[in-house]
Amino acid sequence: MSYRDHAPGPVRGPGAPSTRAGTTASPGRPRIAALDVLRGFTLCEILLANIQLIANGDRAVTTQPMGDWDPWLGLPIFSLLFGIGFSLLLDSAANRVPRPRLVLLRRLLALLAIGLAHSLLWRGEILTSYAVVGLLMLLPSTWLPRWALAGLAPALVAAALIGGGGGGPLMIAGLFLLGSALVRYGMIEKIERPTRGPLLLGLAFAAGAASALWARNGAGAPSFTSSLADLLLAGVYVCTLLVLLRTPLRPALAALFAPLGRMALTNYLTATLLVLAAGHLLGLPIGRSLTAAYAAAGVILAAQWLFATLWLRRHRQGPVEWLWRWVTWAHRSALRIPANRAH
Repeated sequence: MSYRDHAPGPVRGPGAPSTRAGTTASPGRPRIAALDVLRGFTLCEILLANIQLIANGDRAVTTQPMGDWDPWLGLPIFSLLFGIGFSLLLDSAANRVPRPRLVLLRRLLALLAIGLAHSLLWRGEILTSYAVVGLLMLLPSTWLPRWALAGLAPALVAAALIGGGGGGPLMIAGLFLLGSALVRYGMIEKIERPTRGPLLLGLAFAAGAASALWARNGAGAPSFTSSLADLLLAGVYVCTLLVLLRTPLRPALAALFAPLGRMALTNYLTATLLVLAAGHLLGLPIGRSLTAAYAAAGVILAAQWLFATLWLRRHRQGPVEWLWRWVTWAHRSALRIPANRAH
């Protein structure tokens, strides 16, 4: 029985050489390009949605932030990706160390510390909630069989929608568990495969979102229809990107979004610093003008893309990702790519 079927102790790869007491060498899991593209795309959406809230200290503005952008719309995708990444890391840790859950505990505690520090700049940040929900729900769920995750995830999502907490802890927990279940059922390994699955699923999500939006505009519509529509629209975005990644647009999408996605944590944190600097030091009216907000978001994303693209030519990870990995594994790994391999 493997971890994906239940939740075993550590699994050592046959013939894996020992690197030090209690650890084994591992070549590492190859990066899944589609996940990096999804992270990068979602990072852009989150900044566009939240830039005025960051500039205004999380206070509401007279007009809806960023016009028609919904600040909650990026949350489902990021939460799902977090659950996926968590379980992929547990798979990796189970092959490398005797106590893989200790690795994940350190990772979540480090994320909590990062989130608490970030909240001093912007109280609307999400990392603290991710860490707390991860400690209370995601880490304990690793002892559950995968069928239990597959049942518990939609139940939590439904409870969050009905309870009116579309972007709250219940929704985050449900999407975390859904992402974990997708890994344990082997679905993420197939994410780069034929187009039919994402296409059909995207069409189903689109039909559901259209129905929810139609119901929302009707008399006596349940209060959760708006959040349900947003959740389904997020699914449409994900499926659309997965379909486009199977077309000749793949190189362009990868070049545009993957560098941002590979350094998502670094970019998420530095975006707050850059927005606050633009508003308070340069005096840009980001919190009062949609035009200024759009322009500032575009400049920030362009600068982050350029920095990430250049940085990743010489380094394996973003700077904050590297520090996070250091704490996660309690071991400092090489950051720079050897000169003979850099390109």
